[in-house]
Amino acid sequence: MVGALARTPPLFSSFIKIPLPLISRNSRCIFRTIIHFPKPKLTPTSMDNFSMDKRLHLCTLALSNDSPSRSASAPLVSNKSKKKARRESPEGVLRHKLDMCSRQGHLVEALRIYDEARSRGLPLSLHHYNVLLYLCSSNGGADDDGVGLKRGFEIFRQMVDDKVVPNEATFTSAARLAAAAEDPEMAFHLVKQMKGLGIPPKLRSYGPALFGFCKKGEADRAYEVDAHMVESKVIAEEPEISALLKVSSDSSKGDKVYEMLHRLRISVRQVSESTSGVVEEWFMSEEAANVGMESWDVEKVREGVVRGGGGWHGQGWLGSGNWRVVRTQMDEAGTCSCCGQKLVSIDIDPKETENFATSLNKLASQREVKADFFQFKEWLQKHGPFDAVIDGANVGLINLHNFSFSQLNTLVNRLRQMSPSKRLPLVILHTNRVTGGPAQNPNNKKLLESWKKAGALYATPAGSNDDWYWLYAAVNSKCLLVTNDEMRDHLFQLLGTNFFPRWKEKHQVRMSVSRQGLALHMPPPYSIVIQESEDGRWHVPTTIGDDIETPRQWLCATRATTNTK
Repeated sequence: MVGALARTPPLFSSFIKIPLPLISRNSRCIFRTIIHFPKPKLTPTSMDNFSMDKRLHLCTLALSNDSPSRSASAPLVSNKSKKKARRESPEGVLRHKLDMCSRQGHLVEALRIYDEARSRGLPLSLHHYNVLLYLCSSNGGADDDGVGLKRGFEIFRQMVDDKVVPNEATFTSAARLAAAAEDPEMAFHLVKQMKGLGIPPKLRSYGPALFGFCKKGEADRAYEVDAHMVESKVIAEEPEISALLKVSSDSSKGDKVYEMLHRLRISVRQVSESTSGVVEEWFMSEEAANVGMESWDVEKVREGVVRGGGGWHGQGWLGSGNWRVVRTQMDEAGTCSCCGQKLVSIDIDPKETENFATSLNKLASQREVKADFFQFKEWLQKHGPFDAVIDGANVGLINLHNFSFSQLNTLVNRLRQMSPSKRLPLVILHTNRVTGGPAQNPNNKKLLESWKKAGALYATPAGSNDDWYWLYAAVNSKCLLVTNDEMRDHLFQLLGTNFFPRWKEKHQVRMSVSRQGLALHMPPPYSIVIQESEDGRWHVPTTIGDDIETPRQWLCATRATTNTK
């Protein structure tokens, strides 16, 4: 396999030299770029000896958008009949078989089905080719004889010969094939072609090139990919920033390491175990000991902290000498148990909260019955704002197999005592919880009725997702939210990775129940985010821990500072 890969790059070099013509914005024709290969007869023997070193030729074809008009006398066919006909057609059966192979990761079977379809002269659509390319790129280079890599480029060539217009998924799979062949240059070239052809690249489109350059230690080329992402408004996430951090560290580029740490602070906040390992490696390196200012302008650093909202100054590495890096924890006040540094709480801009409430309202209205959610907003406007909102279903089931109104009531009374206005918190419960099961108990009925009369209970309608309701109520009221829900599933991912974690950190109250009774775990008085102190210390929160029983693990990086004039 290694030998096969070593002979592959000339093909990729040819790809890189091929300029793709741009599509005219005013053209009414569909542009197709066709790569012509000499077509050898693919016998079993010649397939094994398939050479990727073939001359490439380009030509462009323009296909009219006009399609044959349907005969006026043609009988009308129902949509159901059309779908059945498509499903049972040879192309539809082929699609089903390839989709099953994709779900199960069966590359060899997919290639067998493909070869059979080709031998029968069955035309393949974009979807057919994309499934095949996805399977080949997912397995490319991983199998013993490189079947995925070899056949992937062969199928890509055939797709082009068949004049099938590629899309983002096609280019991404081709870029992954290039990465499997250890040619990030080709992978990057393919992304550039996408943009030139008016196909917006996605984050996954850039991965093969970015990770490929980082793996090879080509930092400057990786930065070029990163700049291209920024230009295309594609936002890097933790894996991409972590890879850039590592290649910067390995290349002894201290300024770039500093930049990447701040990018992690902005977009990731708490780092994974793998990223924390990269951070540790940097601080323990010889280069990290050599970068930094022995003296600095204290006032300028403080101004940077104020301007940034607290928790960082952005003035560069402060201090000099070796770093001491340890795993540590924060106490309830946010004081590091290792160095004694007290972390700060970074304020949230009220405008950000307002914008978040607007986007949350829009998402909820799209995913819930619009009339139901509008009715809830009107109710909230009439009865709110509240000092606290309770995710009733979550609280009533903590440490229990059956829902407990008694446990929920204990929390309601505790929050009422804590409230400055001594007002009841808002309890959000699904209508099934309010009308069935334990709700039929006379005592529970009486309890529910008292909450309802006080305007402190809202029953979400049948078929709704009550998560939208309790989250919107808490954001709208700018109050505490009591739930042990970690809010990490798909619904909450829709809210983005920037503002929502900051809001949750300052508003979520967790609850535990033991023999000693009910305990509330209030939001921390400090921000759980990478923090850079005024004297050059760094504290990096990880995703390890962060529950009631296990405190979050932090990285503490400190070194002896000198003159700070």
